[in-house]
Amino acid sequence: MEKEINLEKLKEPITPRWRVQSTKNNKAICTAYIDARQAQDRLDDVCGAQNWQNTYDPETGSSSIAILINGDWIWKSDVGTEREASGKLGATERESIKHKGKASDAFKRAAILWGVGRFLYKIENKVLSMDGNYAKTPKGTILYTGDQLSNYINGLSEGKALLMQLWNLNKDLQSDEVFKTSISNLKNLV
Repeated sequence: MEKEINLEKLKEPITPRWRVQSTKNNKAICTAYIDARQAQDRLDDVCGAQNWQNTYDPETGSSSIAILINGDWIWKSDVGTEREASGKLGATERESIKHKGKASDAFKRAAILWGVGRFLYKIENKVLSMDGNYAKTPKGTILYTGDQLSNYINGLSEGKALLMQLWNLNKDLQSDEVFKTSISNLKNLV
């Protein structure tokens, strides 16, 4: 059964994941992303699982996502790029990871055409110090996994967002030097 779909809801932010995109001068440049499952969940939530579908063509690396709108399937497509497999893997495993990465990338790119994940382009990269091959917090905690990195940066962002909310809710205190200093000191801690 086709349901009423508010396509604008596809554009709403999703809690991002974070990865180290590059390193330079002992700094980790971290970028926000969503994974394919997050995009699938958003499509399920907004459209209903029965009102969207996707295809993937391994020859071209193209993924297409269709949404059922007013009885018609409307398709949007994009192409993905291969992901390099790291570690000690056999040729078959390495090839499988490359193809899976390409399919996932193509799916996420097609989802962006529908608005899913488009908010990511507004999120600035975060820069953290490095400890060997891993990012670390200013307090020295090493972030060994993607989950640790994501939880740390999302918590950092949430903390700053709460401080900005506190600032905006107290316009009458914004000229008070003690209040301004307190907010500034708290921003340095998160």
